[in-house]
Amino acid sequence: MTDQLSNRDARRLFLSRHGLSEPVHRKLTATQLEERIEQIGFVQVDSINTVARAHHMILHARNRTYRQKQLTKLIEKDRSMFENWTHDASIIPSQYFPYWRPRFRKTAARLRERWQKYRRPGFEAEAEAVLERISESGPVMARELGGDEPKQASGWWNWHPSKTALEYLWRTGVLAVSRREGFQKVYDLTERVIPEGHLADEPDEEAAIEWACRTAFARLGFATSGEIAGFWESISAAQAADWCRRNVGKGIRRIEVEALDGSKPREVFAVEDIFEQLEEVPDPLPVLRILSPFDPMIRDRVRANRLFGFDYRIEVFVPAAKRRYGYYVFPLLEGDRFIGRIDMKHLRQDGNVLHVTGLWLEPGVRFGKERGKALAAALDHQRRFCGADSVTFADGYLHLEG
Repeated sequence: MTDQLSNRDARRLFLSRHGLSEPVHRKLTATQLEERIEQIGFVQVDSINTVARAHHMILHARNRTYRQKQLTKLIEKDRSMFENWTHDASIIPSQYFPYWRPRFRKTAARLRERWQKYRRPGFEAEAEAVLERISESGPVMARELGGDEPKQASGWWNWHPSKTALEYLWRTGVLAVSRREGFQKVYDLTERVIPEGHLADEPDEEAAIEWACRTAFARLGFATSGEIAGFWESISAAQAADWCRRNVGKGIRRIEVEALDGSKPREVFAVEDIFEQLEEVPDPLPVLRILSPFDPMIRDRVRANRLFGFDYRIEVFVPAAKRRYGYYVFPLLEGDRFIGRIDMKHLRQDGNVLHVTGLWLEPGVRFGKERGKALAAALDHQRRFCGADSVTFADGYLHLEG
């Protein structure tokens, strides 16, 4: 008979692995911030800035003493973090850089094939010219190159050839992001950015698969093979499935996880001592946290729904008239359950306020006095974090029926 993990314990373990069971007001040192990012694996970067950038909101949700300059220092001065791709652009511990080298080779082959398909000749020469410029003259931003170049009719967001070359060289590991000015990437040679100790080694394919699976398990605790493959998105689903099968009894076991809705438990893989580890996992604190839509714990929407009964979709690309909630709605996590979602925006040029346009509570969630105070406190922390002077609310913002 397969051992079963209760839904409550599954949520408790999952939140702990994602750094969401720790006190939110304990002073965060640079070392602790580095450890927190290593704990969750990576922090996604996104350009939308309705309140604050995704990577900053992800870290602020875990510790309200976090400040943006702390992450900037880790990336730009200490060089203990680098920016590249997981499932999307992300900030990643530099010690993991060797495991990105096989990924760089695969990305280079895929992008070259894509360019051939779209019949965009000359990009290899453009990349060589851009690389020569950076080698001789130092770091550049895209806006410093190709000012008179025509944009293309297809490809990466209609970028001009120099911008496309920069992104190609970055995605393939030849260049690295040295820093950002505003939100603009500044590119430099990788050997000038990544610490020398992380440049030398390159694992073979077997070692890369082993690392990807082991480290994903360490951060998820339990998962299907598809979820393991999707964590870093550096190996295929078939490779992850094969690794899981081969390692059952070698630190990995099969268990069943109870779903929140009481439906049939799902069989997953887990670390061998998962039930022993549960004894050390703390209960989530009864804190109301505002999460980024790109928070790693809800990145897999299907898993979030299965574990927490929270059906979340981001509606940025949904026409306004068809949105159920709003353009960029933030999940609300209270303890170990989601209680709702909130639509808000930092109106920087219109009174410098954090303006709440909608609050939708999940079915069965009451908006009593204590929960109202908790939300007010969370919004005030968010206000201070993004630099707004006050919090304002739209008429009729509260929706009680979820």
